[in-house]
Amino acid sequence: MPDQVEALRDEPRGSRRCVIAEDETLLREGLALVLQQAGFDIVGSAVDAPGLLALTLEHVPDLVVTDIRMPPHRTDDGLRVAVRIRTMMPRVGVVVVSQHLQRSYAMDLIGDNPAGVGYLLKQRIGDIPTFCADLERVCAGGTALDPEVAALMLSRARTDKEAVGRLTARQQEVLAAMAEGRSNAAIARALFISDKAVVGHVSHIYDQLGLPDCADDHRRVLAVVRYLNG
Repeated sequence: MPDQVEALRDEPRGSRRCVIAEDETLLREGLALVLQQAGFDIVGSAVDAPGLLALTLEHVPDLVVTDIRMPPHRTDDGLRVAVRIRTMMPRVGVVVVSQHLQRSYAMDLIGDNPAGVGYLLKQRIGDIPTFCADLERVCAGGTALDPEVAALMLSRARTDKEAVGRLTARQQEVLAAMAEGRSNAAIARALFISDKAVVGHVSHIYDQLGLPDCADDHRRVLAVVRYLNG
């Protein structure tokens, strides 16, 4: 099965193929409409966690978008299937979209691999251009953490709270953006500062928190997320 999955994944395709999972009909249909208008091809739509896994195995999409609390148990069924999909098919992008904000969900989802993964809050869907850009970033192998998730992790950093506290307000903004998965260029645009200023802030953050300096976006996301989780 793994070889067959990878073979399917390598086939040339046009638009991004997506499987969605949401038990509430209105939200599911609305999400499908938003994604279709953004150019995604919805190849499967599930109403529960087992259905999500079955559709993903059948279609091997480019992207999976799922709620966290799904039937049959309505606890973290969607999250557990999302983690399983990432283990079985690491080249399939996975985004969980939920109204529930928990740092443990982010850590379980990311694991040791911050590539091709996202955790966004449902209210973020209202900003359609940003939401779709986040999905595209995940499809391209990037990371998309909701700003509120990153802020929660920053405010409850378990490791060295004094070290985080010694960062300036701007440096804490940069740290949160790094945890969201943003590149230096994206951070510069979001904060209206120069690329050179971002590089300086990032360097100071690395020094202050004792993190290894790494140009690879995936590795630095993982380092920052692990640091903030303690």
